[in-house]
Amino acid sequence: MADIRNYTAVTGAYWAFTLTDGALRMLVLLHFHELGFSPLDLAFMFLLYEAMGIVTNLFGGWIGARFGLKLTLLAGLAIQIIALSALSAVEPEWTLTLSVAYVMGAQALSGVAKDLTKMSSKSAVKLLVKEEGHGLLFKWIALLTGSKNALKGVGFFLGGVLLSWLGFQVALWSMAGMLAVVLVLALPLVRGQLGKAKKKIRGKDLFSKTREINYLSAARIFLFASRDIWFVVGVPVFLYSTFGWSFDQVGAFMAAWVVGYGIVQASVPKFLRRTRGAESGALAAKKWGALLALIPALIALGVSPELLETVGILVGPDMTPLILVGGLLIFGVVFAVNSSVHSYLIVAYSDHDKVALNVGFYYMANAIGRLGGTLLSGLVYQAGGLVACLGMSGGLILAAVLLTLPLDHRPQVSSNHAA
Repeated sequence: MADIRNYTAVTGAYWAFTLTDGALRMLVLLHFHELGFSPLDLAFMFLLYEAMGIVTNLFGGWIGARFGLKLTLLAGLAIQIIALSALSAVEPEWTLTLSVAYVMGAQALSGVAKDLTKMSSKSAVKLLVKEEGHGLLFKWIALLTGSKNALKGVGFFLGGVLLSWLGFQVALWSMAGMLAVVLVLALPLVRGQLGKAKKKIRGKDLFSKTREINYLSAARIFLFASRDIWFVVGVPVFLYSTFGWSFDQVGAFMAAWVVGYGIVQASVPKFLRRTRGAESGALAAKKWGALLALIPALIALGVSPELLETVGILVGPDMTPLILVGGLLIFGVVFAVNSSVHSYLIVAYSDHDKVALNVGFYYMANAIGRLGGTLLSGLVYQAGGLVACLGMSGGLILAAVLLTLPLDHRPQVSSNHAA
């Protein structure tokens, strides 16, 4: 009962944080694009947000295993409040260099906060679900990950609406106030030594991982870089500048994409019923990864009428928005399956005593991928437009698939890595 109470409190706080995280991304992106910042400038604003995730996930996992997950959760909430308050001080009259540098610093704090809270919640699942039987762990991981992303999508929409209704500064203050209330409520609710390792955690344990965790973490780098290369800057700016969408419309589409993505993630165990262990999960990762690699290339062709004309296919300009939106929605469904399977595998490959360490290490790889994807999103979009972003996305997914090939999908008589 204590584990369930703690898990519920940790997850509730994480959900509240996720709303502000999604809203903050849309606020920063749309506000500074309106002020005239280039795609590359916008990408730089998110670089330290992703870069700090690398360090935070690595050492946050160690802190969680050493001192318990309550400390990492509360620290994450407090740091996000500071980050939101700091961003509210930005003035339109500041120089480009000062604005970019200041926002990068504030976003760095937000990146630390995000990964502390995420690591706390993901690790808490393993501690609650003691046994793997009947795919229960897969269901819990999928539910948590899916609900998180659905709420982040709501946050995207919330960010666009708050920017239109309240303006940049007041929107940030309102989100900081909400998180302050959540922090006060979480203090008495999370109790005990949730996530604290029974054995002493040594420095070498930070990097000493099993073969499966190393390959899976490497694949995660390329998987999330493949999404963020078009997601962070390319698509939102393209919708706003090329299609002429309003802030609300851009925020609503990005929200719908992420909400749908989250709903699919939460539902994955229902249609992957045979995924009840690490071996069947590895096989699913390979199959669904191969399918995902095809989709960005097809979208890129669909939004390039001149390329299609060379093979005798005529597409009117009015079809481009439909092809882009429909293609990205299909990408979201297949990507959600891949992400859900990967998230399950990292927990399934971990033992209870080191779950925080391994989850932290894995999401450090996730942060590396998002960092690379964020930088590429600005660089590639500025150099070659959205089609170039989509083409490179397909190549990154192919690399992720190749890195899952060494994961053994054959049933084992016994395994030290089974959850």
